[in-house]
Amino acid sequence: MKKLILSSALVMALMVSITSCREKKEADASGDAVEQTMDKAEEAANDVKEAAGEAAGEAKDAVNDAANDAKDAVDGAVDDAKDAVKDAAKDAKDAVDGAIDDAKEKAATELDKTADKLKKDN
Repeated sequence: MKKLILSSALVMALMVSITSCREKKEADASGDAVEQTMDKAEEAANDVKEAAGEAAGEAKDAVNDAANDAKDAVDGAVDDAKDAVKDAAKDAKDAVDGAIDDAKEKAATELDKTADKLKKDN
């Protein structure tokens, strides 16, 4: 009887060790698969994060470039307006000076005519 009990215990020990080894291998394989999946997910998340960071940087640069272009355009328009006002003021001054010179000339001519007429009459 003693042999029967020992034999049964030995068979059970072998079954448990074979079963536990098999489960451990399957568990290791499952663990490896989960680990690989997690690594791939982490890599994908890092790729997305990096791409988002690059896109944000490019968007920031584009906004800065557009703002600088707008500022340059406004500065150019202001400078053009200043030049146009200066040119218009100079043209107006020249026109007034010309009109004054013409009026002086006409007045002098008329004065000379009147003086000549008075001389003839006396």
